[in-house]
Amino acid sequence: MKRLDTSEIIFKILAYVLVTLFAIATLYPFLYTIFAAISSKAAMDSGSVVFWPVDPDFLAVKAFFEDPTQGVRLWRSYTNTLFYTFYGTLFSMGVSIFAGYALSKSNLLFKRQIAFFIIFTMWFSAGLMPTYYNYQSLLVSNRWGIIYGFGVQAFNIILLRNYFQGISKEIEEAAIVDGANELQLLTSIYIPMSKSAIATVTLFYALSRWNGYFWNRILVSNVNEHPLQVILRSIVQEAGDSETGFDYPYSLRSLAYAAIVLSVIPIIIIYPYLQKYFARGVNVGGVKE
Repeated sequence: MKRLDTSEIIFKILAYVLVTLFAIATLYPFLYTIFAAISSKAAMDSGSVVFWPVDPDFLAVKAFFEDPTQGVRLWRSYTNTLFYTFYGTLFSMGVSIFAGYALSKSNLLFKRQIAFFIIFTMWFSAGLMPTYYNYQSLLVSNRWGIIYGFGVQAFNIILLRNYFQGISKEIEEAAIVDGANELQLLTSIYIPMSKSAIATVTLFYALSRWNGYFWNRILVSNVNEHPLQVILRSIVQEAGDSETGFDYPYSLRSLAYAAIVLSVIPIIIIYPYLQKYFARGVNVGGVKE
């Protein structure tokens, strides 16, 4: 058995200590959110909640299930976010897959020019105000407008294109000899052989839709169509306002933390199933020309 010298032992100790501290630093905010969500009003108002819940009562969490005022706006925004995430991801993936597949073909007319214009949008943007007026002119002012207005991201198209280019052309040629058309090539060969890249891009789009906040708040005037993140901001803002004029049996800060906990549950459930595709999908799709 190889014996470690002093420098190696010190290095390993420091490495483990630093990794442990980093893990604690990243985990603590999430744990504090849970502690604050279930602590009593007196504990939150006095600042007693630090490392564990104090006098747990779950009143803030129950408010979203029992209080019509709090429950309606949260669950309505939850429904909107599910709408944006499901249909938005579906639309984005459809466009990205077809675009990536077309750009992977060597016989595509003006292939380099089209790819250049797509990549160009990754380097330069028009700026905030021109982008805002552009979205207004495209009627991006409701739920469906948000879905098509933010349909695709250039990076994801290029990632899928690179992955498709790495698929063996011999398999494609054999399928063409058997009479397969372009749609059959895409659905029977390219998509089944690109599950890791497609899963990665799907998660990218889903997270982007789930966390969508700024443009939805700016462009959509109908409060009933706002997603979860916009409503979370209003709840957090109310929690920081001491002049609300209402006397609740729970702290408004606990209410804000409870809303945050409820908002991340779907991501926590879904992420472990797709995380395994991350490294493989990005690495393989990102190193091709």
